Order: sequence, then C-alpha cells, then structure tokens
Amino acid sequence: MAKKRPPAARKPKAAAAPEPLQRIRAEIDRIDGELQELLAARARIAQAVGTSKRAAGTAEFYRPEREAAVLRRVIERNKGPLTNDEMVRLFREIMSACLAQQEPLKIAFLGPEGTFTQQAVLKHFGHSVRALPLPAIDEVFREVEAGVADFGVVPIENSTEGTVSHTADMFLLSPLKICGEVELRVHQHLMGHVKGLKQIERICSHQQSLAQCKGWLAENLAHVELIAVASNAEAARRARDEKGTAAIAGQAAAEVYGIPILVPEIEDRADNSTRFLVIGRKILEPSGADRTTLLLSAPDTAGPGALLKLLEPLARHGISMTRLESRPSRRKKWDYVFFVDIVGHAREEPVAAALEEIKDVASLFKLLGSYPRAVL
Repeated sequence: MAKKRPPAARKPKAAAAPEPLQRIRAEIDRIDGELQELLAARARIAQAVGTSKRAAGTAEFYRPEREAAVLRRVIERNKGPLTNDEMVRLFREIMSACLAQQEPLKIAFLGPEGTFTQQAVLKHFGHSVRALPLPAIDEVFREVEAGVADFGVVPIENSTEGTVSHTADMFLLSPLKICGEVELRVHQHLMGHVKGLKQIERICSHQQSLAQCKGWLAENLAHVELIAVASNAEAARRARDEKGTAAIAGQAAAEVYGIPILVPEIEDRADNSTRFLVIGRKILEPSGADRTTLLLSAPDTAGPGALLKLLEPLARHGISMTRLESRPSRRKKWDYVFFVDIVGHAREEPVAAALEEIKDVASLFKLLGSYPRAVL
C-alpha cells in the first residue's frame, strides 16, 4: 500500500508592506511614469529636429558647445541628493539616446575595447554612439579626416607622466581641430590568472600605465619583467591567454577579457588622471566656458626673449595660460614649436585681440581649437 505523502508545507505569506511604505512606492511608480512620458516627448522633439535639419540640408546634428552649456545648467540647477557627477551622467545618456534618434554619431578612438580611451568616449558621448576602436592614434586622425568617423577621441596628457607625444605631434600636420576635452580619473589594476604575485613572470601594459605604477612595481614586483604593449586592452588579452603573464589595465579591460583583479588601484598617485581630446573637422562656436589651444613658433631672428615676445599679448590682455609645452618642429634640428592652452574662445574678446597680435610676431600660428572646457 503506497504511503501517503505528508502535505506540502505551506509557504508563509509575505507580510504586507506597511501602509506608509506602500504610499512611497506608489509615488515612485507615479514619478517613473511621468519621467518615461517626458523622455519619450524629448526623443520625439529630437526626431523633429533631425527632420528639420535634413530638410534644410544641415548635416550638423551634434553641437558640442550646446551640449556643454546644457550640462552646466544641470549642475547649476542641482540641489541634491544626487551628486553633480550622477546628474551629469544621467543627462549625458538622455542626450546621447535622443541624439541617436536624429543620427547616431560615429566616434573613432584608440582601441581596442576595454581601454581608458573607450571610457572617455562613453563619458563624453554616452552609450548611444557607434564607437570605432582603432589600433593607433594616427589612424584615429585619418578616419576623422576622411569623414568615416564624425569625431575622434585620443589621449593628450596624464597628470603623473605628462604629454602623450604621439597625439601632440599629429597636430603638426593634421588639419583637424580640437572640439572638446574629457578628464578621466584613472585607476590602474593588476590583473591575471595566477594564484599569487609570486607566480607572475611578466607584466604587460601600455608604457604610460607602467610609468604611472613604477613606484608600486619597484616595491612589490621588482624581479618581474615589464613589457610595454600598444594598449592596456592588448595587455589584458595577453594576461588572459599566456601563463605567468599579468596586466596593468582598467576595470573595463578586466570585464571585457574576463580576468580577475589581483591588486586594485596600484597607481602611484591617488589623483592620477588623464585628459583626452575630442577631435573634429571645424572650430566650434563659443559655449560660455571655453579653452583655446594654439600651436606657435617664434621666428629665427627673434633673438633673446623670443618666447616672451610671443606670449606677451596674453599677459597684456589679462588672458590666463593653463599649459605651455615645447615639441620638436620636425622641420630642422633644434627647432621647436609651442603648444599653448589659454582660457577663453578665439572669437570672443579679449582673446581675439590678443591672438591678432600674436599672429604679427609668430613665424607659425595655428589655431588648433576653441572648445568647451570639461564639465566634470
């Protein structure tokens, strides 16, 4: 005779949420519904803008100077509890998604996927773009020059290790202009498929990242071979595929290549940051808070104080200079050009007047761009 199964234990009913909590949840649901309706309305307007621009024969769907002004107003209006960073990130994604209703942007960047440059692309343009990873900085310039990409993103300087010389040198010959800048807090992580640091035989990373972590490496892994590779993503790929190889790269590379992080944040400076440039094909209109980058050279006949004569109009017009760097001109030996960053837009006073005076004394004057300063 078959034994009777004991009756299944009844699951206890979930306790009903207290009435005040139910009211709060209902309010959240109501607000979510309103937000969704407003987002859909914004997207429809973006579609209408795109239709209007196509009818007028205007190909300019993305206006970096307008977007920067919108994000600054977001910060001005913000009264919390969300931080400025969080609010800007949310609005950046809203604008990115709405712009894609008009025409998805194509953004070339120094790849492959998982690099800090890709993170800079997403921070500046949002996720609703077509990101085009390229293996070299010069290829990013070429794709934008040819019109294959609308804009490009390349690293220009690190707060610890200084200028990325390859990017700076590209501006000597390229007709492209600087259309924006991105500042990215950079965390370098040691990653690899090893059980402990003693099993690491070699560490791969981009030369810049190795330099940003040289103090930590000298103290903890002085015996390990250091190998400079084209990108941190390439380093992560090697760490995934090679026994005894570890990589120094960012969180995104660890996620893309499925590698566990062994030691997080090994950069020598806690404020380690990298500045990236957005490159495009034209000078932008003023946004209200801009930076201008110049490429200058003094004539051979200028004699002593040539650099002072070149830059004196900036001081006389009260214009702040935020960066000055010399690079070989590649025209002849011991000949140099100067990269100069100043505050303000080239088409607005007093910058416009100062630039006219500099043109009169410079043997080389090239306006590389007037563009919105990084919002955050």
